[in-house]
Amino acid sequence: MNDLCQKFFRSFALAFLFAVLWSSNHPLLTAADKVASESNTTSAIGSKVNGFSLTDYQGKEWKLEEFQSKKAVVFAFVGTQCPLAKLYSAKLVELEKQYRDQGIAFVAVDSNVQDSLAEMAAHARKFGFEFAFLKDPAQDLADRMGVTRTPEVCVIDSDSTIRYRGRIDDQYGIGYTKEAVTKNELVAALDAIIKKQEIATTTTTASGCLIGRGPTDSAKAESMVNYADQVSRILQSRCVSCHRPGEIGPMDLGNYDDASAWADMIVEVIDEGRMPPWHASEAYGSFENDRRMPAEEIATIKNWALAGAMRGDASKEPPPMKFVSGWQLPREPDLVVPMREKPFDVPARGEVKYQYFVADPKLTQDTWVSGMEIVPGNPSVVHHILVFVREKGTNNRNLGAERGFLVGYVPGTRAVPLPEGMAKRIPANSEFVFQIHYTPNGTAQSDMSKVGFLFADTKSITHEVQTTSSVQPNFRIPPGDGNYKVSAMQPEEMPNCDLLSMSPHMHVRGKSFRYTAVYPDGKREILLDVPKYDFNWQTEYRLSEKKKMPSGTRMFCEAAFDNSKDNLNNPNPDGWVQWGDQTYEEMMIGYFHISIPIDPATGRAPEIKKAKMARPSPEQIFAMLDTNGDGKVLRAEVPQQIQPIFDRMDANKDGVLEKSELPK
Repeated sequence: MNDLCQKFFRSFALAFLFAVLWSSNHPLLTAADKVASESNTTSAIGSKVNGFSLTDYQGKEWKLEEFQSKKAVVFAFVGTQCPLAKLYSAKLVELEKQYRDQGIAFVAVDSNVQDSLAEMAAHARKFGFEFAFLKDPAQDLADRMGVTRTPEVCVIDSDSTIRYRGRIDDQYGIGYTKEAVTKNELVAALDAIIKKQEIATTTTTASGCLIGRGPTDSAKAESMVNYADQVSRILQSRCVSCHRPGEIGPMDLGNYDDASAWADMIVEVIDEGRMPPWHASEAYGSFENDRRMPAEEIATIKNWALAGAMRGDASKEPPPMKFVSGWQLPREPDLVVPMREKPFDVPARGEVKYQYFVADPKLTQDTWVSGMEIVPGNPSVVHHILVFVREKGTNNRNLGAERGFLVGYVPGTRAVPLPEGMAKRIPANSEFVFQIHYTPNGTAQSDMSKVGFLFADTKSITHEVQTTSSVQPNFRIPPGDGNYKVSAMQPEEMPNCDLLSMSPHMHVRGKSFRYTAVYPDGKREILLDVPKYDFNWQTEYRLSEKKKMPSGTRMFCEAAFDNSKDNLNNPNPDGWVQWGDQTYEEMMIGYFHISIPIDPATGRAPEIKKAKMARPSPEQIFAMLDTNGDGKVLRAEVPQQIQPIFDRMDANKDGVLEKSELPK
């Protein structure tokens, strides 16, 4: 498993028919679009900004005249919930320190209606703002400066003339994080002003969250779609499990005030397919956690935003969803094990190697668990956690992470209990090993993660759940290759079992992933196809119905990597890439979870004898390439990277490899 760069994120009857038809033939003009269209005529580069009077989160009044002695003022529009705004807040602090003695002032502005003064204060403390942080409650300043997103900056000179507007730089964007800045437009603009030179680039397009404006004045109470009757129910069904306090979603969509403020942003991420996050092709398999939103629900959301995000009759809103505080599990865990006794300190910057913490669950007998969840103590710096089980006191660091684990946490994890009658077994006198990867976010942090378990009723257990994988460590991706293909055959055969779910894992160059069952009779069946793999959302694809895997079945996995410049997440398209833990390296692991019948004689399922990672044998290579099972492989069907190996084994040089030609 690997690390993740700072990164961040963010993603209808007659009324339904009207919305679908209207939005399919016309661009949806949300409140933000209308504001942008109107403000562009009054906030063009070279236009002047009139005076203003706004208060900061502490109640102090600020006026534009206070900055007239400065060579320039950077107005940085941020929000307390937007992931990109959080990433850039730390950078703004650094830039302010860099330019404060050069006659440049920085002012942070929050124009979101949903951000309270208390939330602004907490944001300022967290990131160490030493400059003014103003509240723009009516979005007046944002409109006059032509700003529509967070984070977005507007630079004015000593004459209050707009000189630059747009993004800070190109390091962070929607769905990508670069190792380093390659285009530093704000710095270039400030340096030009200081040197009294022309600014080469005066406008750029800012990525991030649309400024939350809430219901518009034009909203009509008689709107056919409203929050109370329709939208609240859609959000509860599709969004609120993640978008609630303490969860991975950056904003709370469980109440009208916040949901209406984010209405335009909700439409945008749905339109762009970023939310709800789902990456599997509908051509193969049926999954119980399929997050795709039906067309009629999409149309309802769009129609609601277009009509002004009206609330409707609040008395008709569904009651708030109930969750177990601090957990995704349906009830409080029976056993909670912290990673250690005291928090781990995460530095503000730099690379933090994988950390390993050993914890004793104090289990004196075999323990069966039907639900498991890792709760990161500080999600802002925890990228992933795996918890392994080993015999107490063995000090074995070879945990076999590529072949399986007890429970894991990665971006997008949703903890749900195992199906009825199924459980994982924790052997008596075992200890846990937490493997944690931290990603510094620009400010010093601490973390105290933990894992919780629901005990299973031992009398009802009929199947033991085990996690295994198909893994390919032997690859070397060439520079610039936008579609490098790798495959892996499960080295051992499965026992008679049921397939429950699949969890593909690659790093930031991961492009696509596919699982295929190879049955004992040679027949193949595609079980899962992920044509657009997203490292930010490492979903466990849970089958709607468990699938029978006859004894002797193996899992064949195929993946593709994009090592080209077109991959915005690519840290170095000019380098060769091979297996490794770090972001600049890659992995190809097809985890999957199976349930094996309990043997009444032993009270447990037979343990799969997992082979350690090794170079595949000629027979395994042949089986991987022989996709139709006819016992022959054509040279034209072989990836270019291994054609030299094909040529060495093709004894009669006829361009067809048969099993009889394999080395003995």
